[in-house]
Amino acid sequence: MCGIAGLWDPDTAGREELRERAEAMGSTLVHRGPDDCGVWVDAVVGMGLAHRRLSIIDLSSAGAQPMSSASGRWVLSYNGEVYNFLELRTRLQAGGRSFRGGSDTEVILHAVEEWGFNAALRNLEGMFAFALWDRRERRLHLVRDR
Repeated sequence: MCGIAGLWDPDTAGREELRERAEAMGSTLVHRGPDDCGVWVDAVVGMGLAHRRLSIIDLSSAGAQPMSSASGRWVLSYNGEVYNFLELRTRLQAGGRSFRGGSDTEVILHAVEEWGFNAALRNLEGMFAFALWDRRERRLHLVRDR
C-alpha cells in the first residue's frame, strides 16, 4: 500500500523548510511505497503533501503523486483502490474529460472537478484514504472509505 503524509503549517509559509519537512515525512514511509516518491508544496500557505508509491494500476509516471487536477485547483495524495474507477472514467470521458494516464487517482481528481467534492465521494466504491487540498478555497479534506 502507498504511504501518504502531510503538514499544514502557516509558520513555515514561504520557507524551504516546508519542502524539507514534507520530504522527511515521506521518507519515513519508504516501506509503504518503494516504487516512487513525491512531494508537493504550496509555500504561500504552508501546505505540504508527501507520497510514497507502490505502483499497481498505472505503472507509468502519469500515476505519480501527489497529483494535481487538470485545472490545478486540487492536489491529491491517495492510498487505496477505487473498484469502480473504470466505470467512472467512462462516464467522465463521455462528459468530455480527457486523461493523461490510467490511474484511479486521476479519476478521483476529474470526478471532484466534474461533480463536486461530495458527489464525487458518493460515487467512489473501494477502500481508500486520501488528503485532498483545494487550492482555491484553501481547504484540506481528509477522507477515508465508508
